[in-house]
Amino acid sequence: MIQVGIIGSGFIGPAHIEALRRLGNVQVVALCDSSLAVAQARASVLQVPHAYGSVEALLAHPGLQVVHNCTPNHLHADINRQILRAGLHVFSEKPLCMTPEEAHELVTLAEQAGVVHGVSFVYRQFAMVQQAASMVRNGSVGRLFAVQGSYLQDWMLLETDYNWRVDAALGGGSRAVADIGSHWCDTVQFVTGKRIVEVMADLAIVWPTRKADAAGGATFNSQTVGRQLEDKPVTTEDRGSVLVRFDDGSKGCFSVSQVSAGRKNHLSFEISGSQCALSWDQETPQQLWVGHRQQANQILTDDPGLMNADVAASAHFPGGHIEGWPDAFKNMMLQFYQAVQTGQMPAPQARRFASFKDGADVMYVIDAIIKSHQQQRWVSVQR
Repeated sequence: MIQVGIIGSGFIGPAHIEALRRLGNVQVVALCDSSLAVAQARASVLQVPHAYGSVEALLAHPGLQVVHNCTPNHLHADINRQILRAGLHVFSEKPLCMTPEEAHELVTLAEQAGVVHGVSFVYRQFAMVQQAASMVRNGSVGRLFAVQGSYLQDWMLLETDYNWRVDAALGGGSRAVADIGSHWCDTVQFVTGKRIVEVMADLAIVWPTRKADAAGGATFNSQTVGRQLEDKPVTTEDRGSVLVRFDDGSKGCFSVSQVSAGRKNHLSFEISGSQCALSWDQETPQQLWVGHRQQANQILTDDPGLMNADVAASAHFPGGHIEGWPDAFKNMMLQFYQAVQTGQMPAPQARRFASFKDGADVMYVIDAIIKSHQQQRWVSVQR
């Protein structure tokens, strides 16, 4: 059994634990949180045998082989450094870190450490996204012309919606683009096999000031009666639109928003090629739309028997059995832990999970998007 430690037990930490327990050859043996008392309480609920109140204590746990970094954004870089210096395999939540300089440093440290390293870009792990990537690779789509899409949510729609991610010191200098736009960029670069090399961005802050619960109450609480609210200035974007250019000369555009009423987790993309077009929407994840000029359009579903042979294993049940985000999360962990079992990173062309290098690449794209908005011009992605 592979012995694993988890740092951070908020929303995403338990999602990691649930996915790991589905693999069968992984045991979560230790949990670390902001204090020993918090860690012990959460470990009891999550049935993890050992609890620690510091990263250093968790890293010293006997027999530990892999550590998952599930902490808030501003802690990612330092904790990732500590894990790498301990010589352990590491799986980090995104973003990999807060700045391009930290990203470059972490990639170098990971390569020097010789460990398996991954970043939680989960949407590339959906079966129909894997199918789309396979169709691009085998030439079914033809020469790529353009990509368009969006990632829309509504969880920050109200003036009273507040979360630590709004604070640039904790969430970073970008919010909507870095938080969800990063997923769109990674997914599209994975599917197309192309890299974004230039961007032109126009971002917007819908609520320049938000009303936060002074007592630190629930993030999504529209009830204001009996609550003491305080104004918090907002410096990170709520939404934005971005034009992109890829390294093969093809072009595209996407929009991100955390203030689009009724949109809960609407990541979508459409790829236009000389043979056909492909469209996918995360809210109907089992369907891949295939558009044709001279024949009827198709809706392909995630039936392993209908998928390309090289990606059919990403659908784990017979056609018609619903698979969604937790299953994509499991796929991501499965890919990562197959590498852990070998003790080394797969060759780039064979690897389907996002590495620290992929995490850094998206950081460079986000940095260019922020600079483009600030300077109101096209900006090249500096890698």
